[in-house]
Amino acid sequence: MTDVATVDLHFIDMPAEDASADTAPLVVIHGLLGSADNWRSHVKVWQRTRRVIALDLRNHGRSPHAEGMRYATMVDDVIALLDKLAIERAHVLGHSMGGKVAISLARMAPERVASLIVADIAPVAYEHGHDDVFAALENVREGQPKNRREADELLGEHVDSRPTRLFLATNLVRNEDNVMALRVGLDQIKRGYNDIIGVPDGQQPYDGPVLVLRGGESHYVADDMLPALREVLPRARVVTLKNAGHWLHADQPEAFQQAVVAFIDAQ
Repeated sequence: MTDVATVDLHFIDMPAEDASADTAPLVVIHGLLGSADNWRSHVKVWQRTRRVIALDLRNHGRSPHAEGMRYATMVDDVIALLDKLAIERAHVLGHSMGGKVAISLARMAPERVASLIVADIAPVAYEHGHDDVFAALENVREGQPKNRREADELLGEHVDSRPTRLFLATNLVRNEDNVMALRVGLDQIKRGYNDIIGVPDGQQPYDGPVLVLRGGESHYVADDMLPALREVLPRARVVTLKNAGHWLHADQPEAFQQAVVAFIDAQ
């Protein structure tokens, strides 16, 4: 663990619709510049049979802004939340950066993880790839748009993809000055970016049950990364979702939801 102070993470806690359900809850961890809000439609499906907690990592969503984006630091935040909610063990799902948080949690505190679902990320270091996104968000911060149309125009000066701009716009809120402002800790994220694109924390492999879901049109879990993945997650079952990119849970929501349910139910 780290000597950086933990932050009190914001979270969505949805009870199981089946009152007789007595299974470990599912904890959902979003990716870079995402939030728990992005997962609400999935949570509604999964809560039919189990309690689901979707959280906002530090500097994301409604959670506090704080320095330090090391994976061990974010794991400390998540463990503090599990302790607060009196959750001893949970199935843990993480997408992209959140997948690395989930892998780090499983390696550092395996007794807290009943099973692990990793969505489109490998436990390897990646190249810098978010300069345009950071520039777009800086453009919004400096431009102080009065509405979402103006914000989209500012984002569009650096990001051509409309789906990406719509995703980035989920990080905008109207502030007390009546302008669209960033709710993410952009400066803290940028300062911690080298840690974010680095390898997960933890020294030991996680030998519990693991499902790795990857997008068939994504390069984030390429075949040449699988040996490194299996060194860290030796029991990993890798499933490729066709016609899906890095945001596979948005591209193929039903297939993604069903794969998660089938995996957890088999444990």
